[in-house]
Amino acid sequence: MRDKIERKGIDNMIIKKYKHKTIATFLIIFLCIFTFSACEKNITDDTTEETLTATPLSVEFEADDLESSWDDLESSNITLNGDSISFDGQGATISGNTLTINSSGLYTVTGTLDNGQIIVNTQDEENVRIILNGANITNLNSSPIYVMKSSKTIITLADGTENTITDGNSYENIDVESNEPNSTLFSKNDLTINGTGLLTINGNYKHGINSKDGLKIVSGNLIVNAINDGIRGRDYIAIKDGDISINAKSDGMQSNNDEDLSKGYIYIEKGIFNIIAQADGIQAETQLQIKNGDINIVSGNGSENATTSTETGSAKGLKAAVDITIDGGNIKIDSLDDAIHSNDTLTVNNGTLKLSSGDDGIHSDTSIVINGGDIAIDKSYEGIESALITVNDGNINITATDDGINAAGGNDGSSTNGRPGQNEFNETQGIGLTINGGYIIVNAQGDGLDANGSITMNDGIVIVNGPTNSGDGSLDYDGSFEMNGGLLLAVGSARMAQAPSTTSAQNSFNINVGSQKSNTLIHIESESGENILTFAPLKNYESIVFSSPNLQNNFTYNVYIGGSSTGSNKDGLYAEGTYSPGTLLTNLTITQSVTEYGSVANQGPGGGGTKNNKDFPTDGKRPTGNPPTDRQKPEDREMPANDDISSSEYSVPLQSQ
Repeated sequence: MRDKIERKGIDNMIIKKYKHKTIATFLIIFLCIFTFSACEKNITDDTTEETLTATPLSVEFEADDLESSWDDLESSNITLNGDSISFDGQGATISGNTLTINSSGLYTVTGTLDNGQIIVNTQDEENVRIILNGANITNLNSSPIYVMKSSKTIITLADGTENTITDGNSYENIDVESNEPNSTLFSKNDLTINGTGLLTINGNYKHGINSKDGLKIVSGNLIVNAINDGIRGRDYIAIKDGDISINAKSDGMQSNNDEDLSKGYIYIEKGIFNIIAQADGIQAETQLQIKNGDINIVSGNGSENATTSTETGSAKGLKAAVDITIDGGNIKIDSLDDAIHSNDTLTVNNGTLKLSSGDDGIHSDTSIVINGGDIAIDKSYEGIESALITVNDGNINITATDDGINAAGGNDGSSTNGRPGQNEFNETQGIGLTINGGYIIVNAQGDGLDANGSITMNDGIVIVNGPTNSGDGSLDYDGSFEMNGGLLLAVGSARMAQAPSTTSAQNSFNINVGSQKSNTLIHIESESGENILTFAPLKNYESIVFSSPNLQNNFTYNVYIGGSSTGSNKDGLYAEGTYSPGTLLTNLTITQSVTEYGSVANQGPGGGGTKNNKDFPTDGKRPTGNPPTDRQKPEDREMPANDDISSSEYSVPLQSQ
């Protein structure tokens, strides 16, 4: 296996690797350091595929990880003198330009070493503590700091100091079997970094920091430059705080233990992160959990590179093979590949996410659950994509050159359109999209809301602008669309338009308005003049699907096109103010759950709408076979301006009849 998770074919490696095992095989793998249980297996029999179920990480930072725990220790002093080393204390030996620490204790390092090494090789069970107090260490032939054996090594960056370690571009005396050491700061055992000083790491051979066990970063300022991965912790990377900048030619941060499901995770409690990575920004073999922090990632030279790149490797922002959970923080990602990608499950509970992707904004093979947060997907091929998608709350704003929200299953065939990665979906019991709340804005050139299964909307506000091409629709579903509550507004082209199912609990309009220019108002009011909807679509449009609790049975509504409003406009929706009428299009009286006007395309399963093309099927589903010839390829489409769309807590007042 190569030094970071290999791209195509290994994205689902964990799931495939543990197939066809008995339950007993897995009973012992869930005990984990730091008192967390990483994953559970749900196995029906010895021959079926298991479902990986992630549980939240709970990471404990122990007392000896903290700088204050060293106050009562007496330090031995290591002084670096250019081409030599002097030592005052006990527990270390010097041979030429190499100092070997062979006993636990506290060691303070100062000065400059032009071409030498500090080795930790202890046999006792106590920790080695090293204070870098203005140390500058260069080794042209190996790791400047090399932990061969230690119960745990703790490196403290002394307050107010600047420290640097640099290696050369070739190593001598490497273990051929393990290819170690292979990084500027290399540890075969647990490693902790803390303090308030600065440490700059220049990795000219391979990686910047590499721990073959666990890596904790409690605090400190780190600048890591590496020609391969920036920071690696095989068993885990656990970050309590810190200011970390990484410039890596491969992954920014990576935990890659693929042999134990209780390991291979990354946990971020808080901190400041600026990561530039040619491959994945942050990548975990099992779980990635972000509690808080300011995280800025550019991967694969960013989303702008997607139109010209021939790179087939993974260049995702956040990536994990089992689960990603985001509980908070300010996260900004500009990625060649998916901005956020999980091979299994993904949950967003809170936080501010600003994503720009050359592929999907948020992708998970099995399921995505969004419980809150402010999510702005400013650029994407598909905005949010998974087999099962549930939105419970949150402010979500999506711009996509294909589908805005896509509930898909099996292989993602659209991945073959020259995009960086190839997404595959896990087998699931069902495929669909459920919206229980939230405020969702979609600006799509493909389908707005797309489900290879069914859609259910119970509450919230959803506004879809687009598409303008006749090969896609604002709504596209293969099963049913149960519209039970909330406000739905889907505006786009007419030929492939679908409305909610006629079995829905809440009423809907499906109206063909002819060819209209962007920002041309559509206004719906009751016979008494009470405003139901005033909306200015972002793009040119032909049809509108509208559902609201205000649409009452046996009431008549007037539909206008054009005109003006003095109300406040947010995301095209006007609130308050006075509407000056344009052209009266029609009067519609509601006698059933879906009321249509004009030559509408498709009401979906359960509907009986007139099709505007005789070749359309009558079962409410999309035609099969090749798409219309006038449908543009995603790479040929121009991204429309989206200056008027921004996520907010704005809501439309619902007026009772």
